[in-house]
Amino acid sequence: MKILITICARGGSKGIPRKNVKLLNGVPLIKYSLDIAQKFSLANSVVKVALSTDNIEIKNVAEECGLKTNYLRPHYLAGDETGKIDTLKHLLEYEEELLGERFDFVLDLDVTSPLRTLKDLHEAFSSIQNENETLSLFSVSKAHRNPYFNMVEKKSNGYFSLVKIPPEDTVLSRQNAPEVYDMNASFYWYRRSFFDKNLTTVVTERSIVYNMPHICFDLDSPLDFMFMEYLLVNDKLDFAF
Repeated sequence: MKILITICARGGSKGIPRKNVKLLNGVPLIKYSLDIAQKFSLANSVVKVALSTDNIEIKNVAEECGLKTNYLRPHYLAGDETGKIDTLKHLLEYEEELLGERFDFVLDLDVTSPLRTLKDLHEAFSSIQNENETLSLFSVSKAHRNPYFNMVEKKSNGYFSLVKIPPEDTVLSRQNAPEVYDMNASFYWYRRSFFDKNLTTVVTERSIVYNMPHICFDLDSPLDFMFMEYLLVNDKLDFAF
């Protein structure tokens, strides 16, 4: 059972400049993902950790943190509009060519959502292993808003209504609405066959989720970064990091 752990970090962040190497609680952001990848690798002997970046500074910081690579992401996979799946597939095929054989699973760790534990990764892996027909698994958190109850969108007639029509005639409270989840962008498990199907997104007709039992969110804005740093500096997380 061979597992490839991928860490993708391009250099063109606009919302938070140099986000992937920006210090978070005194540590480069990318190091959180590199560290847990190393821990998972030590617990599972058939694991390879690989970095995909187009940026020399990120490549150098990753090397200082213990991950050296000769791979550099091509420019056509480093744009704002480039899909993540194409980037992963390119790195996967590169690593398989070096290895001379195929991996069985890919675990993608998103640098910008580091609030995850080794237990999360192992439990999620067990889930996708046990579901033979499953192509992908992604981490989620329980949503604070619900499209069946308190989210609306503009319809073609110009009026607004609920994003999703409840399965019953009406849902009078959030507690009675169907459960929905936020994708928290922390990690993604892929069965190797996923990449043979020309899919463009992690969400497929054969996807499952891992619901994080603790706080987890990704860093989209400077305010997100400040909030996460506050939690780390002041030991306010609801789990052992």
